[in-house]
Amino acid sequence: MADVFTGCGEQLRQARNAAGLSIETVSSRSKMPIRVVEAIEAENWESLGAEVFIRGQLRSYARLLGVDLEPQLQQRHVAPTALPPLVSHAHTPPLRRMAEQAGRRAVYIALTVVIVAPVIFASRSHLGGGSAGTVKSLDNYPVPEQPAAETAASTPAQRTPVIASMASITPPAAAAAPALELVFSGDSWVQVYGANGSTLEKGLLTSGERRSYQAGQVGRVVLGNSSAAQVLQAGKPVDLAAFSRANVARFTLSSDGSLAPVVD
Repeated sequence: MADVFTGCGEQLRQARNAAGLSIETVSSRSKMPIRVVEAIEAENWESLGAEVFIRGQLRSYARLLGVDLEPQLQQRHVAPTALPPLVSHAHTPPLRRMAEQAGRRAVYIALTVVIVAPVIFASRSHLGGGSAGTVKSLDNYPVPEQPAAETAASTPAQRTPVIASMASITPPAAAAAPALELVFSGDSWVQVYGANGSTLEKGLLTSGERRSYQAGQVGRVVLGNSSAAQVLQAGKPVDLAAFSRANVARFTLSSDGSLAPVVD
């Protein structure tokens, strides 16, 4: 950039001296810092930033002094400043999402085993203990002596008593629906903030993605392209019309889970 605006600073310095103005006066009238004015006259372009900024500062200085720098500035071509690409840092990769789902299923199975196994074990112990006790009590009764043939003919075959367990087996409770769930049928820019102001979700979510939050976890939600988003509160759909403007929905969640529009 060293030779892009060569000569412009010197031309402006000469015009300032011819007008009898000090650097301080130019700084005050042009609303530019003194260091910027000095850098322009010294043609120290590297300290002024990108070419597009230098061009604007030169035009402001030239207008103040009545100097026409446009022929020189028009010969210079400044490439448009490229905006950085929008990258979603909150997007969850598919493999990670599948691993999280598998982990939740494993936890559910483990909890089921922990709850049901002791009940089954207690039931079997009760059955075994009752049978043994019944058989032992029969052995304590005296049996009169009888001839072997008569005993075989008159003694009916003994049946082992069966005791049915009355222990109730309580199935594990079904998982409750999330306090807030977001389901997307199209691309939508999403911002979800926690009750403490922290950022829970910020990025572009695509069709088929969904996010779930527990009670008290979310404080404020912003949904771009709200027509492609569905909000479920405790498993029930919420009408976003009361919270939407220009296809952008904004709402807050109170401590009891109720939704309210954001007050600008």
